[in-house]
Order: sequence, then C-alpha cells, then structure tokens
Amino acid sequence: MIPAGGAAITEFKCDVPATLILVDHSIFRAFNKGALGMLQVEGAEQKSIYSGQQDDRIYQAEGGAVQTMPSEPKVAALPLTKEEKMTKGKAIYASTCQACHQADGKGIANAFPPLAASDFFASDPSKIVTAITHGLSGKITVNGKSYDGVMPKQTLSDAQIASVATYVLNSFGNKGGEIKETEVVKLRK
Repeated sequence: MIPAGGAAITEFKCDVPATLILVDHSIFRAFNKGALGMLQVEGAEQKSIYSGQQDDRIYQAEGGAVQTMPSEPKVAALPLTKEEKMTKGKAIYASTCQACHQADGKGIANAFPPLAASDFFASDPSKIVTAITHGLSGKITVNGKSYDGVMPKQTLSDAQIASVATYVLNSFGNKGGEIKETEVVKLRK
C-alpha cells in the first residue's frame, strides 16, 4: 500500500498486446486529481493466454464493495435558475467528470467518450442523467466511434446532477437545454 502523496516504481511483463488503463486505486483522490494513464503494449496476439473476451461488469473499486458517501440531511431549497446551474455545474464537472472526460469535454480516445458535440444524448438529454445516476457499461457509440467501458454511478444529489447535466448540455458545442431536479428524481428510480 502506497500512502497518499507517495510514489512507486514497478516493473512487469505483459505477454499480450493491449491498451491498459492505469488508475490510482485511491479512486476519489485519483478522479479529483486526474491520476489516470494509458499504456499501449504492442506485439503478437497469443489467444492461449488471452482470448480477447472482456468482462463488462461494473468495476467495483477497492475490493468489490459498493461505496457510498454519507448523505447530508435534506433541506428544502429554492430551484436554481439556469445561470446558477451553469455556475454550479461547471464546478461539479471540474471535480467529478473532468478527469475522464477532460477539461474540453473531448474525453480520452479509446477509453472515455467525448461529451463535446455529443450525439449520444443530443436527441435524448435524459441519457446524460441516467448515466450519472445509474452508471453506464457496455458498448455505446458516440459521434460514430464505439466505446466499451464502464462509468460508475456518481454519488451526487439530484440538484448537483441537474446542474452538471445542464452545464454539459450547454457547453462543449452541445445544442443546449436544461435539466430540472424533478426530472432527475424521476430518472433516478
């Protein structure tokens, strides 16, 4: 175990070609700091070692136990204006989404799909809310390119999800829109 702020150098041998996604398993620290990397291994395929079949179940960090953040008591709040959602959504995006989808919303090729000018949720903005609230796994096509990865569900409040979804819909060359907190409540079920 390497403590927070620590470092390690390791050496390993890879017997088959692959694109390996490296993630700091202190996952909350990693996603807030962007501690991700990709390692491209080239060479001859060896089907006796790896058939190419991928396990597409949801990745459960830290040993497979589902982790949740403690929830705070709910306090009735006035609905946010679109402008307020954009401001809050930008901050939430920077702390929660940016490590994978990048500051410009273009994602990381072959790993994390783009949110910029995305055709995935253009015709159905509820898809962005569903991906945030329930996670997303399996093959999807975004802007004509296939992605087959896992996005874990996010532990955000309904208001936070409405804000970040509204921010994404109105940023990165997307066509605009607004998600209301009541829509998130319905889609969360």
